[in-house]
Amino acid sequence: MSEIILEMRNITKEFPGVKALENVNLKIKKGEIHALAGENGAGKSTLMKVLSGVYPHGTYSGDILFQNEVCQFKDIKQSEELGIVIIHQELALIPDLSIEENIFLGNENAKKGIIDWNETTIKTQKLLMKVGLIESPKTLITDIGVGKQQLVEIAKALSKRVKLLILDEPTAALNEDDSENLLELLLEFKKQGISAIIITHKLNEIKKVADSVTILRDGQTIETLDMVKDKVDEDRIIKGMVGRDLTNRFPKRNPEIGEIIFEVKNWNVFHPTHSDRKVIDDVNIHIRKGEIVGIAGLMGAGRTELAMSIFGRSFGKKISGQLYKDEKEIQLNNVTQAINNGIAYVTEDRKGNGLILMDDIKQNISLASLKKITKGRVINENQEVIEAQKFREKMKIKTPSVFQKTGNLSGGNQQKVVLSKWIFSEPDILILDEPTRGIDVGAKFEIYTIINQLANEGKGVLIISSELPEILGMCDRIYAMSEGRITGEINREEATQEYVMKYMTKSKARGEYSNAASDRE
Repeated sequence: MSEIILEMRNITKEFPGVKALENVNLKIKKGEIHALAGENGAGKSTLMKVLSGVYPHGTYSGDILFQNEVCQFKDIKQSEELGIVIIHQELALIPDLSIEENIFLGNENAKKGIIDWNETTIKTQKLLMKVGLIESPKTLITDIGVGKQQLVEIAKALSKRVKLLILDEPTAALNEDDSENLLELLLEFKKQGISAIIITHKLNEIKKVADSVTILRDGQTIETLDMVKDKVDEDRIIKGMVGRDLTNRFPKRNPEIGEIIFEVKNWNVFHPTHSDRKVIDDVNIHIRKGEIVGIAGLMGAGRTELAMSIFGRSFGKKISGQLYKDEKEIQLNNVTQAINNGIAYVTEDRKGNGLILMDDIKQNISLASLKKITKGRVINENQEVIEAQKFREKMKIKTPSVFQKTGNLSGGNQQKVVLSKWIFSEPDILILDEPTRGIDVGAKFEIYTIINQLANEGKGVLIISSELPEILGMCDRIYAMSEGRITGEINREEATQEYVMKYMTKSKARGEYSNAASDRE
């Protein structure tokens, strides 16, 4: 019998009005990769915060045994001293510090109070190589994207002497190649005897690396399965998570696509701090009424930069090109103009740019559309509650009331609030940047259904996603991006993962362009 490195017994954790965990039990073997699965709000992240000391002993009931010793962690520092390291779903980096400063913050390479920066830089370079991040250790966190920041978080965890590594949605911000590298790294750690707990909604990742999976539902342990002995597949995990079979991952849709509703012509964008670096190069795209269009690309391709620059010039400098809506040129020089012209943008960074975490749900939902609930200069708070309640039910946001602080919600439920905010603005064009990041498979289906409904109403939808199955399953037409350029345009009928990836990895000369038809000629 394999040695048990961790046991959590009858863990119960309550928040005001909510029992987040109820008698949860978990056992982790030494050197195994153990997956934790469950819908948003099932209690996965809460359980790991109990384990790591984020929620200190005394704020929960139950016992934690690590290497056969009872542990009563007062804070995260105590758990790290024993070799339990957690990487949270929410990034915890300091933007104005460099990569190396963030990695060794609180764990500095110092002698007699003096930091050895040469040693720090060398160690950082080695860690960055392990996670596949090609950046200078001196680079500021604020100058890299969310996906690269996640890799820095992982490198930071690896800088400590890890015995049990906890990863909460570690690949949520990563493209497929970087996700694959991380999973291979976990398998390498397993060979070294390091245990890992991985929380992920990407069921293919569970199947690839996990030895066992524990399923939580509504704060309770449903079952623990041995991936090999129990012959676990994705459908089996889904049934445990949602309590029912989910046969179709993407809802069926019969699109009725109309005239061009939105068009981007000859769009060029330069980096906001490196003015000589062009990040978007002569991009031309269009969206039709009732059409769902996808943008696929590897990290650094420029997808988010394109979306943000279109949405009221939220990113970039020296922006040139034209935007057309219903064949009329429009000017979107700021976010207010974008909203007034019926453009909405759901950011990939829900915590940093999508929500005000200290405000409650109703305030966040109404934030972009205050005119709809305002008479004169006075907000109709009763109407605000009514509208928020509609979205709470429609989007199935797991919360006791719309007065709940948004920061207290799980990541997936926060994403539903962001979506609600922009749907409430009744846009004609909805740009969705990683719309289902950190959302479980059951909730994804609900989001997909809402996206389809919006398209069926004649709205134009643009989806940016790092998950190719999502792009292929949802989109009527796909643009591939590489190095800030559109490298291909593919219709749904001809799209395969291999075909789209071919264009995503293509480096093309300026002005050169491909589509499925011309590529075959």
